[in-house]
Amino acid sequence: MSYYNWSVVTVSFLVVLSLSLGGVALTATLHLVGARWQCEVRGLAKSLFALFPLAFVLLLVLLAGGSNTFPWLGHLGSNVHMPGWYTLPLLAAREIIGMLFMGYLCSLYIKRQDVADRSDADRERFHDTATWIPFFYVLYGTMVSWDFEMTLMPSWHSAIYGLQNIVSNFGMYLSFLVVWVFFLNASGKLRVNIKDHIPNYIAQMLFAFTLLWVYTFFAQYLTIWYGNLPDETDRIYAMQDGNYTFLWWSMIFLKFVIPFVTFCFPGPRHSLSAINFVAVCIIIGTLFERFNWVAGMDGKGTMPLLAVLVVGGVVSTIGYHLVRSAMRKNQLLKV
Repeated sequence: MSYYNWSVVTVSFLVVLSLSLGGVALTATLHLVGARWQCEVRGLAKSLFALFPLAFVLLLVLLAGGSNTFPWLGHLGSNVHMPGWYTLPLLAAREIIGMLFMGYLCSLYIKRQDVADRSDADRERFHDTATWIPFFYVLYGTMVSWDFEMTLMPSWHSAIYGLQNIVSNFGMYLSFLVVWVFFLNASGKLRVNIKDHIPNYIAQMLFAFTLLWVYTFFAQYLTIWYGNLPDETDRIYAMQDGNYTFLWWSMIFLKFVIPFVTFCFPGPRHSLSAINFVAVCIIIGTLFERFNWVAGMDGKGTMPLLAVLVVGGVVSTIGYHLVRSAMRKNQLLKV
């Protein structure tokens, strides 16, 4: 299987991982800032964490893929940024250890969240755990973005890439959450429907993360363009003008133009149809973004549609059953 087909597995891993950790990061942050509406969505966020074992299996598959996942294996040149970073045993060790640690921390957070109202001591322990979630979410997300996206081309690096990646993926999680809430409410399968003001809150956050994403994106792009160093510009121009140029320009349109033009006015932020339309655009734009950074770094290859259908279908089906089982366990669904 070619690298471009294998990239679909990498993107699947990154998406599943972002969805599984995004809910924990969201509810922990809402708790720390005192947002009461966290109670409305924490059950759904806890259910999405059921995707974490699937993400771990995908990680093992990618590590076993060797050079199919990491094209630099056996082909390192002399112009390498951080040469010690490019060893498969070290990469596998830090990724597995990091993921196991995040799994433990998030599981502990969910466990203490369930009993936080039992006593003052339980509430304090839950709060202490919540304070660590944003810190390690950013730290771990940066490491994943470096290993599976930034350093795929050893000569290319960006100081702001980790932040840009985290902002982009968290925006995708918020978009998925608002679409998910809409369909769950419409289906009537929830024991208690999510209140109508929640999508408006999420829409305001989406507007903020849209602005933050375009800021980090342009800050990185402008620095690389102005410096005009071949080691940095070659990858950007390959994604922008190569075989996946459609994904590049669609990403900007879907992740910035549509959300900004829509949400800069207050009316659409109160319209469920407008919010869901923007959310779907952001989800598609983020998928384009992830695939372009992974597969489009050299500007070559063709869209592996068969791999997208097969891998995406299998991962989506497994993920659906995992989350549905977790929702039943958490008593969110009607019997």
